[in-house]
Amino acid sequence: MTGPPEWLGALPAAAMRAVAVPEGAAVSVAVRDLRSGRAAGHGDRVFATASIVKVDILAALLLGAQDAGRWPAARERAAAAAMIGTSDNEAASALWRTIGGAAGLDAANERLGLTGTRGGDGPRWGLTRTTAAEQLMLLEQVFGERSQLHAAGRRYVEGLMGRVVPGQDWGVSAVADGSAWALKNGWMPRSTTGRWTVHSIGRVTVRGRDLLLAVLSDGSATREAGVSLVESAARAAVSAFTGDGRAGPGVP
Repeated sequence: MTGPPEWLGALPAAAMRAVAVPEGAAVSVAVRDLRSGRAAGHGDRVFATASIVKVDILAALLLGAQDAGRWPAARERAAAAAMIGTSDNEAASALWRTIGGAAGLDAANERLGLTGTRGGDGPRWGLTRTTAAEQLMLLEQVFGERSQLHAAGRRYVEGLMGRVVPGQDWGVSAVADGSAWALKNGWMPRSTTGRWTVHSIGRVTVRGRDLLLAVLSDGSATREAGVSLVESAARAAVSAFTGDGRAGPGVP
């Protein structure tokens, strides 16, 4: 993963320079307009996924069920609802084992077009490696019509991402029209540095425009600082992308 793919144009550098990135921290953003297909991004850093990989795990589960000609079993659906809705880690670990761990995730991602995302070693799904551009491609598989996932599966994932519990509904929702969002966030402290990895991915509706948005960050001193950085970057990116300077609360 040496750089953003050719289809991902660059967000205006001036807009992203306005984001206050603390010393030692980094943030990358990718955004696409579902109607026009236009896409742009900023940054090509590789990040550990933390809990945003749970969307990818669910996509892999659905692909496997499709291949078997079935809908996910009741226990799988219960685990998926907990994994997405409350970010339950035990549920994620159970489904990680179901899909075959990193090898299963990587195989599914080859089909989904995420050829640069690599599953975490052993049981450590949160250490899967990815970029904002790759997460945008995952969102296209969930919310776009040109997808390896059947329509029923896409609606299922979107439904779960639209019902995350209060307290986990920050991030890309900061730019949305009210509750017009579906998202999954990820956050974890890094044992090697004591600093935080904080991400947010999802679909947002901004003044009637449906956008896919992935914001990935690391190096924040606290989780709260990481959330603030992600939301600030989301606002700046969407404002620059739409060109209207009014991308949600807090944007001048």
